[in-house]
Amino acid sequence: MDPGVATRAAPARVAYRVALLDGGREAFPRMLDAIRGARESVHLEVYHFAREGVGEEFRAALAEASRRGVRVRVVLDGWGTALDGRALQAELRAEGCQVLIHHPLTALLAGRLRRNHRKILLVDGEVAFLGGINIADAYGHTGPGKAPEADEREPDWLDLAVEVRGPAAAWLDHRLRGDHVRPPPGRVHIRLSGVGGARPLRQRYLKSFGAARREILVAHSYFLPDRRFVRCITAAARRGVRVTLLLPGRSDVPLARAATVRLYRQLLAAGVDIREWTRSVHHAKVAVIDERRLLLGSFNLDPLSLANLESIVEVDDADLAREGKRWIEQRAAQARAVGPDDVAGRSALQRWAAEAVGRTVARSAEWVGRLLALR
Repeated sequence: MDPGVATRAAPARVAYRVALLDGGREAFPRMLDAIRGARESVHLEVYHFAREGVGEEFRAALAEASRRGVRVRVVLDGWGTALDGRALQAELRAEGCQVLIHHPLTALLAGRLRRNHRKILLVDGEVAFLGGINIADAYGHTGPGKAPEADEREPDWLDLAVEVRGPAAAWLDHRLRGDHVRPPPGRVHIRLSGVGGARPLRQRYLKSFGAARREILVAHSYFLPDRRFVRCITAAARRGVRVTLLLPGRSDVPLARAATVRLYRQLLAAGVDIREWTRSVHHAKVAVIDERRLLLGSFNLDPLSLANLESIVEVDDADLAREGKRWIEQRAAQARAVGPDDVAGRSALQRWAAEAVGRTVARSAEWVGRLLALR
């Protein structure tokens, strides 16, 4: 291990900086500036990388960094970037970038669907960007060619990212290069799932929710928690913790929403406040606990995510947690409140059909997740 990278100072002396970034409008300019200012290395992992719009800006910035001698490594997911992956790989390789495609679609023939669902940009081992934002205009883009009124519109996809500087970014640099080093002390921890699956990331959520004393705020796009997780949430609500769930009223995966809706009756009975976001596609994955801890990343609370390569950032910082709380509460206020009448107001046949579809989807997702996690 390089002794100059893994800091061993007391937690109070560990310098760190973390910024919450609201969608692509805030994240993309800072990410592009970091790439354009890179001196030594750029590491980008992303599930979906569009070739046009902001994607072209990223491609040009990566190519220019490589031409001036920066080591550029790009990892694309073969499923998420199925249409553009090979073309991007060829274009960036021609500029001297190292480009890998993680498990291309042909790997399905071998029964593999362990996706690389991470969204990570690391520059010079000094600044890291993580979250749920893919590289596409749908997340909010105000660059060249965009009309000024685009700044005022809600992005097509709602999401968040964080910018991390300090020892955690240096640790991430080691991990992405294959070095096994202990995480540095401090309030910021970057957690990655590997070939063993993402159960350790799920455990961080369970531990944080189980320790909550005042409130839990969750905004998650694909919300298919297992029975243990549902019990954890309802137990928190019953012991007096204020639990707010901001869930998708619109989803790019309608069947996933059906599996979520079947949980409403149980959650409402425990006193959970459920809000459905309908103004755009909800793609965020963030939780705030007791105004002091923030969890944010690419990891969804669903069985399929347990088999993926995922990442989360866990930050114990009251200022950042309050900022995350404001973000969730502002959108919860704009979302549709779900009440008992929304569940009970349907006919018995409608309730039975919704329950049957939701149960089938949830059990299928659990089964597939377990199967993939074994490979």
